Amino acid sequence: MCGISGWIDFQRDLTRERRAIDAMCDTMSCRGPDARGTWVAPHAALGHRRLAIIDLPGGTQPMTSPDGDVVIVYSGETYNFTELRDELRRRGHRFTTDSDTEVVLHGYLEWGPQVAERLNGMFAFAVWDARTEQLLLIRDRMGIKPLYYYPTGQGVLFGSEPKAILANPLAEKVVDADGLRELFTPVKTPRQAVWAGMREVEPGTVVTADRTGLRERTYWRLRAAEHTDDQQGTVRRVRELLDDIVARQLIADVPRCVLLSGGLDSSAITALAGIELGRSGEQVRSFAVDFAGQAENFVPDELRATPDTPYVHDVAEHVGSAHQDIVLDPDALADPEARRATVRARDLPMGLGDIDQSLYLLFKAIRQHSTVALSGESADEVFGGYRWFHDPEARAADTFPWMASVRGSHDHVLAPHVRDVLDLDSYVADRYREAIAAVPVLDGESAAERRMREISHLHLTRFVRILLDRKDRMSMAVGLEVRVPFCDHRLVEYVYNAPWSLKTFDGREKSLLRHATADALPKSVVERVKSPYPSTQDPKYAAALQRQVADLVAADDEALSLLDGQWLRDALALDPEHIDTPTRFTFERALDMAAWVDIHRPTIKL
Repeated sequence: MCGISGWIDFQRDLTRERRAIDAMCDTMSCRGPDARGTWVAPHAALGHRRLAIIDLPGGTQPMTSPDGDVVIVYSGETYNFTELRDELRRRGHRFTTDSDTEVVLHGYLEWGPQVAERLNGMFAFAVWDARTEQLLLIRDRMGIKPLYYYPTGQGVLFGSEPKAILANPLAEKVVDADGLRELFTPVKTPRQAVWAGMREVEPGTVVTADRTGLRERTYWRLRAAEHTDDQQGTVRRVRELLDDIVARQLIADVPRCVLLSGGLDSSAITALAGIELGRSGEQVRSFAVDFAGQAENFVPDELRATPDTPYVHDVAEHVGSAHQDIVLDPDALADPEARRATVRARDLPMGLGDIDQSLYLLFKAIRQHSTVALSGESADEVFGGYRWFHDPEARAADTFPWMASVRGSHDHVLAPHVRDVLDLDSYVADRYREAIAAVPVLDGESAAERRMREISHLHLTRFVRILLDRKDRMSMAVGLEVRVPFCDHRLVEYVYNAPWSLKTFDGREKSLLRHATADALPKSVVERVKSPYPSTQDPKYAAALQRQVADLVAADDEALSLLDGQWLRDALALDPEHIDTPTRFTFERALDMAAWVDIHRPTIKL
């Protein structure tokens, strides 16, 4: 796991621009605290920050081919690199390291851009081929690892994060109306990077840049196919895939752990990791987030019927993990520096409230013990776990299912004149129509199954990318590599094409995952109702936010030009003990906006 950056320019001599490429690279020091490297030629400059995971002494980057004509900077992990290395050796390739980066480099020399189709993993990498004067930007199938680019007219800038690109003097820090629309609607428009002129490399895509311009080629997308396995066979195949995936993703030359929430998803990964490590006499290590006093004072709400901690401890005892709870208090969650850290990590005020701060603080604490963590992220998207998958009204709504109950409320924090210009409801409607048009069709499918395929596709191509981006930024901000077994493309393809009736055959959510892993889990978790990532219920947190917003209003902060100042002033009069969730979230969005404006000083063009 690392950070990559680069600059291709066919008109200027980049050997005189080393300071600029170094500056781009240094913005991502958190992504790669172990080493920094740059490679510069007249028309190409590549930078790399390394977080050493595999072959600690041998994986230095940028890495060049034996003849020096091809250079790679790589971020991520290729989980099948040993098999690929064996195949390449049979084809005559010789290796000098044990790193997966060298395998990907030689894979490119053998197969060209088609090497991407042979990789199993999470990755984003750039290859400069001096033989053809071409840059290739390649991203993994599910978009687990981020990658952005910025055309310049004479070439292109690229980086793992927008901040790397924005560090180059050619990139302007401008956000236009469409960028703001993307900020305030959870729709994840393909290629949209919020910053004007910047684009995101689409998952499963190769972007090629040369003297003739930029081109895209999609090497992978979800396809509709007939599912032929019966219920028993499907459950068995899901377990076979998970066993193989977890075994592969545990490979590392640094300390590993699992993230455990006490829900079905993370518990399944914890249990399977415990089984795999137990074969060699190792003990799996697990971490969970908790909030001071939450277990004792928990109040059930619409989203969360039970606290996580009792289930976490059931799993830890059942699996025999070396477990540690990371307990956070309201002061830590509301700390303005923690908020600035999360906004800086994401380059944008796209946070999910205290969930972002708690995730960042959890990862920061874990990093003191482990460098790699396995997560249960994305199982809800793959297996159909969210409540709106099972809500008839949400399924029938003519919008993104996760927005069905919040239509018209996503712009609440914005100033009235900004709301009028952005017309967010129309933006969401347009993006929804585009997303539905991209869903593949399976002949003979019933209307009901077709609709569930649409909903699954929306989650796997839009919603999951929002969460994967958050996971990547929060973890890499502290130099922690988080792996996501449920995003293995083999599992995604297989379960995506299983009929909805199979995914809910026991009358509950995530039937396939529950039955595939039930033998490894305590009964309490097998029977637990879906509960999302936890959020603090402590009113002291909301009160702290209210005080910070009061300071924002009193200072007439620059961010207030975008926000509904009158609404914020009215909300300051509320009893801090009884601030509801929507109000609290609006406070959080306002504070995120203020931090973002202060950090980046963007130019807003409506």
